[in-house]
Amino acid sequence: MARLDGRVALVTGAGRGIGASLARQLAAEGARVVVNDLDAAPTQETVDAIIAAGGLAAGCPGSVTQADFPRRFVSTALEAFGGLHIIVNNAGYIWNGPIHKITDEQWDAIQDVHLKAPFRILREAFPHIRDQAVAEAAAERRVQRKVVNISSVSGTRGSAGQANYAAAKAGLVGLTKTLAKEWGRYNVNVNCVAFGFIDTRLTQEIKGETAVTIEGRQHRVGLLAEGRAATVAQIPLGRAGTPDEAAGGVLLLCLPEADYITGQVLEVGGGLTM
Repeated sequence: MARLDGRVALVTGAGRGIGASLARQLAAEGARVVVNDLDAAPTQETVDAIIAAGGLAAGCPGSVTQADFPRRFVSTALEAFGGLHIIVNNAGYIWNGPIHKITDEQWDAIQDVHLKAPFRILREAFPHIRDQAVAEAAAERRVQRKVVNISSVSGTRGSAGQANYAAAKAGLVGLTKTLAKEWGRYNVNVNCVAFGFIDTRLTQEIKGETAVTIEGRQHRVGLLAEGRAATVAQIPLGRAGTPDEAAGGVLLLCLPEADYITGQVLEVGGGLTM
């Protein structure tokens, strides 16, 4: 048996990069995965990749900030697979600037996607988690559930030019530690993974104009070559991490081997200090 046989996992931002890698890794361990991405096409690509590899997956595309998203997300898991065991809050993007240039809109958008959306998803999931845990306890069964919130070393150590992002990611650490205390009685491990410098669309080298489109608005992303080189120079392992390596750090906290780990922040950054 694979280590996550019978488990149902929900992963936001799983159409590309780290999220897509994590969804495939969870499926390879036997989990049935609910895949979310902002756009339908990458969502379906990840679903198709999991099914082609012999796994089970269902898609739930859309913005995690939409008012009805938490209900749709949780309902997809329950209707498609009949359970809810692992939640990974991974979706997000950056909208950088020095604090004196960050607008209210810019601040609110980043708080909404990185902090408010995970809060709302977990709030929606709670009644189902509680009821399942109560039923399992009555049957003298213990089923350990997992929440992994994705933070960043920007949140644990700060990052110039990212006051909005760093604040949201730091807030996610507080949410994680609080839910670890509140949900322990229901056999839920709540942990946080803070990524360092990982090769994704957000950290690609800028060649001309690089941008991602979020709900019709283009956001400039990427780093100048010299900026990338300076960051890599601070990493003891001497290189950026791959999406598979980043996802592996999250997978660790979803496995039975981590059943007695909760309320922790794991930095996955090759030793990067900022």
